[in-house]
Amino acid sequence: MSITQHHDYETVYKSSDEYYWGVEPSNMCLKIIELMPPNKQLKVLDICCGEGKDSVFFARCGYDVEAFDLSDAGVEKTKRLAEKANVEINVYKADICEYRLNTNFDILFSSGALHYIKPELREEIFENYRNHTKENGLNVFNVFVEKPFIAPAPENENNSYLWQSGQLMFFYKDWFIEDFSEYVFDCNSSGVPHQHAMNKIYARRK
Repeated sequence: MSITQHHDYETVYKSSDEYYWGVEPSNMCLKIIELMPPNKQLKVLDICCGEGKDSVFFARCGYDVEAFDLSDAGVEKTKRLAEKANVEINVYKADICEYRLNTNFDILFSSGALHYIKPELREEIFENYRNHTKENGLNVFNVFVEKPFIAPAPENENNSYLWQSGQLMFFYKDWFIEDFSEYVFDCNSSGVPHQHAMNKIYARRK
């Protein structure tokens, strides 16, 4: 199944009761538990939550979870997954390019979605994210980065903007970097085998 536009995730998510991205959490979630375990009430925001697999994992672990996504079907499937897991998540529809935070969180998390932020909006949006992260809180993100040795992904989304290697670190130059990495991985999300390069950051506000 080929995804050619960001909004086509709506069609993909609605096309089956199965979960397109599965229901197992990202390995990024496990490291968050190590760095900031929920031994007190901690508020998490899952930015562009998709179908909710990571949001539900956080809620099952005892975090207070809020989440948003552009896809109505993604929001509904997140609600269904939360209900099945018997957890509560405040999930709603929002556009990552337009939505701005007005409450503070202990942890901001996003996996596989920040390439939908238009480059000219990145500085403003990340300032908003930083300003609404509590002291000692975490921002945990990954971004797709451009590499000359990796062919463009077959999805060919016209509202997707690759990052430059190390660019994500720029927004956290005055934070403590718990971990930062760059890696290449194989992907088959579109039904066509391909590769992506990613940067991943765990940054703590001091």
